[in-house]
Amino acid sequence: MRQYPPSAWAIFSILIAALVHFGLGFAIEFSVDEAHYALYAQHLALSYFDHPPLVGWIQWPLISLTSNEGIIRLVPELLWVLSCYGVFLVSKELHRLIQGRNSGYLTSVLPSANACSLMAVLCIIAAPLPHVLAIGLLPDSILILLSLGIMLMSIRWIRKDTYAASDWIVLGILLGLAGLSKYTACFTALALLIVFLLHPRKTWIRQGGFWLALLIAIALISPVLYWNTTHDWISFRYQIAHGGGSSWAWRRVAAFLGLQVLCFGPLIILGAFLFCKDCLHSSRRSMIALLGFFGIPFVIFAALSGGGGLPHWTSPAWFCLAPFSGIGLAKAWSMRHRFWIKLLFILQITLCLVGFAYVLSGGINTAAIKSNPIADLYGWKLAGQKAAELAQANQAQGIAVQNWTLGSRIAWYAHPLPVFILDQRQDQFDLWFGELPLDSSVLLVNWTGMPFNQPTLDKPIDGPSGEKFAFSECKPIEQITIERFGQNLSGFEFSLCTHWQKTGFR
Repeated sequence: MRQYPPSAWAIFSILIAALVHFGLGFAIEFSVDEAHYALYAQHLALSYFDHPPLVGWIQWPLISLTSNEGIIRLVPELLWVLSCYGVFLVSKELHRLIQGRNSGYLTSVLPSANACSLMAVLCIIAAPLPHVLAIGLLPDSILILLSLGIMLMSIRWIRKDTYAASDWIVLGILLGLAGLSKYTACFTALALLIVFLLHPRKTWIRQGGFWLALLIAIALISPVLYWNTTHDWISFRYQIAHGGGSSWAWRRVAAFLGLQVLCFGPLIILGAFLFCKDCLHSSRRSMIALLGFFGIPFVIFAALSGGGGLPHWTSPAWFCLAPFSGIGLAKAWSMRHRFWIKLLFILQITLCLVGFAYVLSGGINTAAIKSNPIADLYGWKLAGQKAAELAQANQAQGIAVQNWTLGSRIAWYAHPLPVFILDQRQDQFDLWFGELPLDSSVLLVNWTGMPFNQPTLDKPIDGPSGEKFAFSECKPIEQITIERFGQNLSGFEFSLCTHWQKTGFR
């Protein structure tokens, strides 16, 4: 490794991982969330039921040209590469801050900025879950990059104690785009505010640039605010309920924390520990404020996990922790404390490679495993095309499923046919396609991975206002089996259901 500078190794490592993402992007179909956000781009709007609009807007140029999953996935792959570069830049800026504030022992033993940045990038490359975000676009994929940009501007503020007008404009744009990407960007904004509040001098509040940045941010998120005012604030009401989850339990918090270690790896945790042990005493107030970019969202999501949560919600926080971890690991490496660093890196890379192979194989169906999660990634293109063909052949008014997670892939692959969700949960499909009209006939799609009873007169389903609804008849007309490498992954059943009607009240 001494033959090449650390920056060259960082570039090489990022490119190798990006090539793997590129290959996987063409090998598997859209996941449920990917298809959902791709539909955003097909139905451009100022905002959407469950998320702000940037995740749809950013895909629109490619989706308007192609429906190929691999090409559309160039967007998250590029965001991942830029985020790794962002980690590299933030690490270098953090290194400069430490050197500028401390001229003693720590500075003399601290490795070069590029060496620290390389270690930070390797923490991300060795973490399993970020590879998922590099292949499938989620709002978090965008927020990661923007959070790193805001953190970079925060470090520059601490170092320079002032901003030029252009710096304030950039900061306002970053904050506004973060607000357009995901509502949890408010945690990143809170971390930025703490950096300002903990700074010894509060000159920022008297600077016109600060208020200009605030106005720019508000202007950029104004489409979301306007859309919600015209839709009874459904996004905010949904997110509050979604974040609260179900009844709170400590076991869910423990499961969440364990899953976080598995998803992001112990290497980045070890690096953060080493940084806090060896480097935190340098510019303690500033460092604690900057650690808020990790600590604030992580603590909030950990607390909310008692009611339920998803592991990728903390992704921006972990990317913001990586620069600290890189400095801690690089310092330990330079002092020849290398065994655990090598071991954890090898174990995590091995886990990533096993995960890639597991996805490509289609998973494993055994009696010991209740369900095969990888089966969800295969068969939807064929099912969507078959559903569109059967719906048109039988003159159905559209396609119906009984859960939104089934609807996103069907709606994507059966485009432009309307897809109706037959449940009482309000969601984005209600805004796109409305409720299924009475007396309609539709093609009902049932997936064996999430089976439902057919909603006929003897088994009606509840509507949103207390009514019961059912079809007069559901006649099976075809089924298909999804196979990969000789194993059956799942199956799809297609039924023609006629005369959708109200049957009474519950």
